[in-house]
Amino acid sequence: MMRRFLLTILLALTPALAMAQDAPDSPAEAISDEIFGPRAPTDFAFGAFQRGYFLTALELALPRAEQGDAAAQTLIAELYAKGLGVSQNDQRAAGWYQLASNNGDYLATFALALAYQDGIGVPKNRDRAAELFGKAAEAGYVPAKYNMALLHVEGVYASPSLVTAAELMKEAADAELPEAQYDYGSMLIEGAGVAPNPAEGARYIGLAAEQNLVPAQVDYATLLYLGQGVDKDVAAAATWYGRAAEAGNAVAQNRYAKLLAVGEGVTLNLEDAAMWRALARRQGLSDPSLDRLLVSIPEDELARAEERARFWPSTPSSVETVLEIPTVGATPQGQALPAPTDASEAPIGTTAQDP
Repeated sequence: MMRRFLLTILLALTPALAMAQDAPDSPAEAISDEIFGPRAPTDFAFGAFQRGYFLTALELALPRAEQGDAAAQTLIAELYAKGLGVSQNDQRAAGWYQLASNNGDYLATFALALAYQDGIGVPKNRDRAAELFGKAAEAGYVPAKYNMALLHVEGVYASPSLVTAAELMKEAADAELPEAQYDYGSMLIEGAGVAPNPAEGARYIGLAAEQNLVPAQVDYATLLYLGQGVDKDVAAAATWYGRAAEAGNAVAQNRYAKLLAVGEGVTLNLEDAAMWRALARRQGLSDPSLDRLLVSIPEDELARAEERARFWPSTPSSVETVLEIPTVGATPQGQALPAPTDASEAPIGTTAQDP
C-alpha cells in the first residue's frame, strides 16, 4: 500500500492564515512601523485556537469564513475534523475544507485530498484525491509533492513514472521532509527513476534517521554495518540500532540484541541482549540464530532480562540499574519505497524471520 504523509496543519506557519483585526495604530506603533517595518497582523481567532479556547476561535473565525476568508474556513474545518470545542463531524469538516480550497488555501486542498483518499467525510475517490494532491503540489506544498511522488510510483491514479516520482521526491527531501529523505535515499540506492548513487542514497537516509524516522534508522544502521554507501562503522551501526530499538522497532530490537550477544560494536551484555530479544518476540519476531547466541546465558540473568522486558520501558522495582530510554518521535505508518538493504545481510546471521 502507498505510504502517505499524515496531515498536521501548522496554522501558525502559513501566511495565508493571518486573519488581521483592523484597529488604528497608536502614534508609538506608527513610529515603530516606520523604523522597523510593518508588524505581523494580529490573528485573534488563531490566538484563541492556540490557547485552547476553541469555541472562541470558532466565534471569531465564523464571520470571516462567511465572507470567504480561506484561512478562517480552514481553521473551522480543523475544529470539526478534530472535535475541538465542537462535536467531531467529518462531513462538516470536509465541507469547510472544500470552501477553503476553492478560495485558494493549499493546506485545505491537501486535507481534502486526504479525505477523498481515505473516504473520511466524503465518498472515497482516489482519482479526486490525486487531482487535489496535484493542485496542492503545484502550489508548492511539500507533503503534497511527496504524495504525488508516491502516486507516480503506484502508477494508477497518476501517470506511471519513476522519473517524475524521483524529481518530486527530491524536492520534498530537500525541503527536509524525513519520509521523502528516506524514500529518495532508497530510490538512489536502487536506481529507481534516477541514476544509482549509493553514497548519496545513504546520506539522505542518514538525514531521515537524524530526524527520528525509525525505519530510516534501521536501514541506516544496516548500511553502516555493511559499509554500503558509507564507511563501515559497526559501533555507529549499533548506536542506530539501539535508538530504533528504544523506539519500539522489532527488527532493530532483534539486531541490537545480536550485537550485544557477541559484543560487536557494543559492550557484550547477554542480559541486555535477552531483554531486547524478549521485546522483539513480544511483537512476533523470533530468530533461531539469536537464540543460539544466548544459549549460554545464566538462568538468573535470563529471568531478570525477561522481567525487565515485561516492564519496559519502565524499570521493575527489583532491578537497581535504571535504564535511560531517550524519547524518540513517532513515525508515519505504512510501507516505504524500495528497501535499500537486504534483510538477509543484516548483522550476524539474520534469518528470513527478521524482515
